[in-house]
Amino acid sequence: MKSKDSLEDISYLLRIPQRKPYGTMEGNVKKALKIAVDEKDSILASIPVDQKEKGSTLYASLIDGKFLEVKTPLAMASFIFLDLNSLEETQSLGGLQSLLESIKDKDPDKVSIGLASALDNVAELELLQAPGLSFLLPQQYSKYPRLRGRGIVEFTIEKGDGSTFSPQAGGEPRKTATIQLDYIMSICSSIDCAHCTKLVDGVFVPRELLQIVVVDGYSAPLTAGNFAKLVIDGAYDGAKLRCTSQAVLSDDGLDKNSGYSLPLEIMPSGQFEPLYRTPLNVQDGELPVLPLSVYGAVAMAHSEASEEYSSPHQFFLYLYDKRNAGLGGLSFEEGQFSVFGYTTSGREILPQIRTGDVIRSAKLVEGQDRLILPNES
Repeated sequence: MKSKDSLEDISYLLRIPQRKPYGTMEGNVKKALKIAVDEKDSILASIPVDQKEKGSTLYASLIDGKFLEVKTPLAMASFIFLDLNSLEETQSLGGLQSLLESIKDKDPDKVSIGLASALDNVAELELLQAPGLSFLLPQQYSKYPRLRGRGIVEFTIEKGDGSTFSPQAGGEPRKTATIQLDYIMSICSSIDCAHCTKLVDGVFVPRELLQIVVVDGYSAPLTAGNFAKLVIDGAYDGAKLRCTSQAVLSDDGLDKNSGYSLPLEIMPSGQFEPLYRTPLNVQDGELPVLPLSVYGAVAMAHSEASEEYSSPHQFFLYLYDKRNAGLGGLSFEEGQFSVFGYTTSGREILPQIRTGDVIRSAKLVEGQDRLILPNES
């Protein structure tokens, strides 16, 4: 949807630490709102008949927020982050109309949550509109698995030294923690460090210590597809984790025997298909659709042979810290890695993971029907 670009720009404007450009944000929302209103008929016409009712509800929620559901981890976080006590109060933050009011009030927290809601609705509408990839992959990459749409991967992490994970919002200590990876078409790039800090410090802790990672099979189809197939093949079962100050990395032991390479895959903001083997120059204004500068971002490590390629096996969870970021809050590594996912729930266990902890199991619990293997093309 054309409204998406204007909204995604706001997520970067919100990262400006001081004197946030609310005037520019207001202009972006007004532009997005005008596009959404003017193109209502074409937006709904592109949705299959059996999904029309859902599409109409999502469209209404995008405009005025009346049908905002509190089912996603981000929406649940809204209740706790802002001490919202009712569905009506949460709905008041949803929709482009309400987003304009939050911008006029110069409330960055409410702007961030309202923006997240709007982008979620745009993503859901795009999912209804798009049955598959909106672009053709380069012929030389036709041999790779690819993911088209939503899927969920669940990791179970076990402490390597026999200790326990400690829930930060009550509950019994556990020797294992469950991490869920949720593949969707689009991510909310407006999740800024304010939300991440609140969650990491224990304001929002799922009862079962779930960690949900949003993974984009549309903006990074090869990377997400390769990852999903590895999960199905059991490649990560028993893999050890290694920690640095900025990331939690999976074991890279399989890379030496993988027999193939995976191209760097990054979709620039405003473009319709990914670039391959080409990093972005953030200093010149090139920004990725899937930014690394989010706490819990998931990306593939670089290949040992060349930074034009990703490791075919080793992934990492990025521990973004704005204190170590550059101007605008962007990581110094922004645009250099194949980002394919985001942690949206369970981020509180990331600081507790230590070198030697183990992925006991990894399962693709939803989305296998959207994983396209080469012999199925």
